[in-house]
Amino acid sequence: MDEEEKRITLRLPVELHAWLAAEAKSARRSLNSEIVHRLEAERGGASPGK
Repeated sequence: MDEEEKRITLRLPVELHAWLAAEAKSARRSLNSEIVHRLEAERGGASPGK
């Protein structure tokens, strides 16, 4: 794991998990990458160094 990353445990409602997983699959991303992508988009851009 990159030293600039932090591992967390996340609990999601089943319906939200299913929706995110489907969105990730259609975008050809992992579930983790989909969540990061959406969070970065919501905050207004990519994290520093990316």
